[in-house]
Amino acid sequence: MLDLARMKPWLFTVPLALWGAYMGAQPPAPVAQVHTSGTGFSYSIPSDWEVVDAHSSLPALQQQTANDAKSEDEKKGMACTKVELTARHGDPSSVIVVVALPYDCFGQVFSDKDLPGFGTGAAEGVKQSLDVSEPVYGSYSLGTHSMWIERAQGSPKARPDLHYTVEVACSLLKKAAVCWMALAADEASLRTFERAAVSLDGETGTPLVPANAFDKKPS
Repeated sequence: MLDLARMKPWLFTVPLALWGAYMGAQPPAPVAQVHTSGTGFSYSIPSDWEVVDAHSSLPALQQQTANDAKSEDEKKGMACTKVELTARHGDPSSVIVVVALPYDCFGQVFSDKDLPGFGTGAAEGVKQSLDVSEPVYGSYSLGTHSMWIERAQGSPKARPDLHYTVEVACSLLKKAAVCWMALAADEASLRTFERAAVSLDGETGTPLVPANAFDKKPS
């Protein structure tokens, strides 16, 4: 049985490696703000957030991180990870990243008992680029889907003068395991991330993170 909690946390390693490159880049033109994924979810962000096209840089970064893998499962996970959405706002930039691990590519379907380990591994990936402190955890449900969430404080290793609230929320859909991450430079950006409408496997859309998300601790 695959131990998700102990695997190398590749999930956010690639998108965060891109983060430093686009923090100071010229903003792209606005694009449609409702992202619908073939893995089974939709997620909406405000029109003043700028979507970043990172796909051209992914193959080289995935190969680079795969070289550090310690098992075939880790290599497969890195190769199969999809960056579904990357968006930024403000200066210093707040960032929202959505990543998915499709089961058909990875060759394994996760169940609810795997969610805490998967979420923990995804959140650990943030530590490749950020110094993280004061983590708190929670669990909640969106329709029929269980959610795992972590919130912490973080600063980029290369820019310790910048301070972010880091929030990672993960769920297991019918076709993929998916995580949403915010690097929020201010309270407004964190609320944007949390209140953005998400629909999972065609269910009625709801805010991604409800007000009581941290009331119940993960088991």
